[in-house]
Amino acid sequence: MTTSFKPLRTGRPKFDPNSIFWRNMQTFANNRLALFCAFVVLLFVFISIFAPWIAPHDPNETDLFRRLQPPAWKDGGTWAHVLGCDALGRDILSRIIYGSRVSIFIGAAVILVATTIGTLAGLAAGYLRGWVDTVISRVVDILLAFPYLIFAIGLMAMMGPGLGNIILALAYKEWVIPCRVVRGETLATREQEYVEAARALGASDRHIMLKEILPNILSPVVVVSTIRMAHVIILEASLSFLGLGVQPPTASWGAMVADGRAFILESWWVSTFPGVAILLLVLAINVASQGLRDAFDPRFQQ
Repeated sequence: MTTSFKPLRTGRPKFDPNSIFWRNMQTFANNRLALFCAFVVLLFVFISIFAPWIAPHDPNETDLFRRLQPPAWKDGGTWAHVLGCDALGRDILSRIIYGSRVSIFIGAAVILVATTIGTLAGLAAGYLRGWVDTVISRVVDILLAFPYLIFAIGLMAMMGPGLGNIILALAYKEWVIPCRVVRGETLATREQEYVEAARALGASDRHIMLKEILPNILSPVVVVSTIRMAHVIILEASLSFLGLGVQPPTASWGAMVADGRAFILESWWVSTFPGVAILLLVLAINVASQGLRDAFDPRFQQ
C-alpha cells in the first residue's frame, strides 16, 4: 500500500530575523556603497514609473525655434529646458526621463523571461540528468558560441525593430546564463540529506525540484540576474543606437546618443546627457549587484 507524500508543516514563522536570508540582507545593508547604488537604481525606477508627472515637457513636442538650444548654464540656454534641446527642438531632460522607462522595462522584462526559462531548464538538467541534461547542455553550448550582440543584431534584422521583438531577441540567449548557474547549484544540492529524505518518503521529482531544491538555490540566481540586467540595458541601448531597437518618436537612450552624433562637436549635450544616464544606471546596478553577491555568496563572506 502506497501513500502520497505530504510535507510536514513545521509552523515556522514567516519572518525569522535570525534566518540566513535576513543576516545576508544585514550584511548588504552594512555595505554603504552598494546600498547607495541600490538607492540610485530605485530612484531611476521611481522616475520611470512617474515620468508623466516628473517630466517638465512632452518628450515628443518639437519646436524648430529651439533647435540645438544649449543647456541652461550656457549662453542661449533657458531654465525651461535645463539640459537643452535636440535637433528637432525636443527637451532632452524630458526624453531622458521617458527613456528610462524603455531601458528599465526592457531590462526587467528580459531578465524575468530569461530567468524563468533558465531556472526551469537548469533544474531539469541538473536533477534529471541523462539525455535531458545532454540536450540542454548542448543547446547552451551552441548559444554561448555566438557573440551576444551580433546574435541579437541578426535576430532583430530578421524580426524587425520593435519593443516586443527586442525583448524576444535579448531573452532568446540570455536564459543560458541562469540555466548554467541553476544546473551547477542543482547538481550540488540534489545529493543533500534533506533531498534524499524527501525522495525516500516518496516525493515526486516535481515536488523535490520546486519545493526542496529551488528555494535553496534562489540566492545565486537573484544575484546573477541582477548583474545581467545591467548587461541587457547596454545591449538595448546598443541596438537602439544602431536603429534596430525602439523606433522614433519613442524616447530611447541609445537612439538619443545616435541622434547627436552629427552634432557632437558643437552641440555635445545632445549625446552626452543620455550617455551619462546609461553610465549612471549601469554602474549603479553593477555595484549594487556586487554588494548582493558579497552578501549572499558564502565564498565571499569572512
